[in-house]
Amino acid sequence: MADFPKTADCVIIGGGIIGASIAYELSKKNIKNIVVVEKNTVGSGSTGRCGGGIRAQWSTPENVKLAMASVKRFRELEEELASVTEYEEGGYLILAHSDTEMNQFRENVLMQKKHGLEVEILTAEETKKIVPLINTEKITGATWCSTDGSINPFLINFAYMKNAMDKGVSLFTRTEVLSIKTGDSKITGVSTTRGEISSPVVVNAAGGYAGFVGSTAGLNLPLTPHRHEILATEQVNRFFRNMIMSFEYNIYFRQVKDGGIVGGQTNPGEKPGTEVNSGIAFLKEMSVKLNHFIPALGNVKILRQWAGLYCMSPDAQPILGEISGLAGYFHACGFSGHGLMLAPRVSVLMANTITDPSFSDPDLERLGIDRFEKGIVAHEKSVV
Repeated sequence: MADFPKTADCVIIGGGIIGASIAYELSKKNIKNIVVVEKNTVGSGSTGRCGGGIRAQWSTPENVKLAMASVKRFRELEEELASVTEYEEGGYLILAHSDTEMNQFRENVLMQKKHGLEVEILTAEETKKIVPLINTEKITGATWCSTDGSINPFLINFAYMKNAMDKGVSLFTRTEVLSIKTGDSKITGVSTTRGEISSPVVVNAAGGYAGFVGSTAGLNLPLTPHRHEILATEQVNRFFRNMIMSFEYNIYFRQVKDGGIVGGQTNPGEKPGTEVNSGIAFLKEMSVKLNHFIPALGNVKILRQWAGLYCMSPDAQPILGEISGLAGYFHACGFSGHGLMLAPRVSVLMANTITDPSFSDPDLERLGIDRFEKGIVAHEKSVV
């Protein structure tokens, strides 16, 4: 490993998909001395613990546009990064269980189509054409987007980081940021467990710990970490390629390429925290739900379970860009469990705004932290 640097043009805090993708996009621009510091290992946080789903079916225009642009980038990335990522457009089937929920879905679809997304409304019977073994009892309808899909979170995270390092980015794992240094209303560097780095630019991409990291610079970011549990079953013959999601039942699941079922849920009512243990209650609840939706899974064995952190913002949308009053501080956090899906587009926007003070993008501006004072963004409703 290289000597720990004393200076950098930019320090990125976090080696997950957000930090790695921003490092890669920055490395393609005229900013050379980029350092990524990661408290554990690449992909060990929220990225490596997520389900790998990618969708553009959201209830807010900001998320829809970011996700659609990200899908275009995902299609390019295997060739551009010269890496296998297991990217697959198998579609997302989002189930409705009441007329009220179906009406919300119709509103979503109207907005999504307005922005160019190819999405459709299905009857309960039509969902069986997508997944013949699904139990349609208590399903009133669904929405379907064939260009939604999935990816291996580790492979795309590693690919971004490797390509960034090939372009000169320095990575230091097992390196925890203790504080962000400031002076005269601007960034001056970071203090870490390996020493201090002087830098005029710091990017907070610390996932579930972004709120704590920001607080070391005196910032009170409206972020809370929430535990999210997930499991994987043994391999069975593959019989569906898409993600199945139900907000009413608080569940999503898909069958990965090797045949295992991967699915998860959030624990309603659980207090914010950074615990990532996974318990028996989750195991029982998920078993009941999976058996309900796909009765054929009744005898399939669950091999492992784990948990990760959602970094929740007040409106369940990311917080992006620079912050006023502290020059050189940028953040890309608060993804509320959807950083992997939005990373390709967000990283391009972040690299542009970091390197070009005149850069302007309406989505980036609307997702700035000052929106909570302006009240210009609606709450994202399509979250498990």
